[in-house]
Amino acid sequence: MKIIRIETSRIAVPLTKPFKTALRTVYTAESVIVRITYDSGAVGWGEAPPTLVITGDSMDSIESAIHHVLKPALLGKSLAGYEAILHDIQHLLTGNMSAKAAVEMALYDGWAQMCGLPLYQMLGGYRDTLETDYTVSVNSPEEMAADAENYLKQGFQTLKIKVGKDDIATDIARIQEIRKRVGSAVKLRLDANQGWRPKEAVTAIRKMEDAGLGIELVEQPVHKDDLAGLKKVTDATDTPIMADESVFTPRQAFEVLQTRSADLINIKLMKAGGISGAEKINAMAEACGVECMVGSMIETKLGITAAAHFAASKRNITRFDFDAPLMLKTDVFKGGITYRGSTISMPGKPGLGITGAALLKGEKEQ
Repeated sequence: MKIIRIETSRIAVPLTKPFKTALRTVYTAESVIVRITYDSGAVGWGEAPPTLVITGDSMDSIESAIHHVLKPALLGKSLAGYEAILHDIQHLLTGNMSAKAAVEMALYDGWAQMCGLPLYQMLGGYRDTLETDYTVSVNSPEEMAADAENYLKQGFQTLKIKVGKDDIATDIARIQEIRKRVGSAVKLRLDANQGWRPKEAVTAIRKMEDAGLGIELVEQPVHKDDLAGLKKVTDATDTPIMADESVFTPRQAFEVLQTRSADLINIKLMKAGGISGAEKINAMAEACGVECMVGSMIETKLGITAAAHFAASKRNITRFDFDAPLMLKTDVFKGGITYRGSTISMPGKPGLGITGAALLKGEKEQ
């Protein structure tokens, strides 16, 4: 099965409510959509959202990397030798992780279609349903507590709370108000998005521990490049600490694992450059006895479906952060994963299971 066409298009889908973190506020989910056509007639799909403050990728840079670098090297290549194709994607240019991830998605989609199986089964098939959390973005304690209560009513038993934007006292007030509103049975995990300094993080987490707030884990409390600070927080607190922005590549994962700088790792396809890098990170983590979560950027159901296929395939991936499509006003893709409350069911069709799309515009074939 040979690659005969690579096209991109742009989409922009409004969110139902602005998504606020310590790093940014998002009002609209923008993405570059990749479509690879094979000589068999099969079509593979991929998605790359621009996340400048995390990946450094913009809409223009994603399209440029695909059309000017990756596409000329991949046209005419056969999926019978997909290892060589994956090597080219990762080594033809540095950085540009989102563009690489999107092209890899479309390749893995085609590969699994060629083999006649859903992608998650091709990758390991460990489970066919997932339980996602729902993210409570940064607002006043009262508004965040109201949002948390609303998500609880929708069936979500694990909430991811964004912190790190203001002072520690405000963050603790947010968690206290949310915990009071949702009760003790709901899991609360925090994500500081690099918003604290190491000493601040230790102080904040210890205060939450002393207050009995029952925090499941704290994600990326300090700056992504401060592994010494991350390790300091991990060593000084009882609450599990998860590395997110500190781990893009397998090499960075190795450093975190070797130094025991975190207890858990959050893998995202947009950081890892696709499924091939994500598999390497998870394998290393599993060898070190470290569980992983798979999360995402603000993506449509297409990108989340690809991430869910990877996550569902592996035993060592024990936590799932796939709420992004639920934040969008419209679903522009047909097929893929399905939601029932917090439960995600994997599609039974070969490949990703994406069968089509609407509202695609600005299509490019060069």
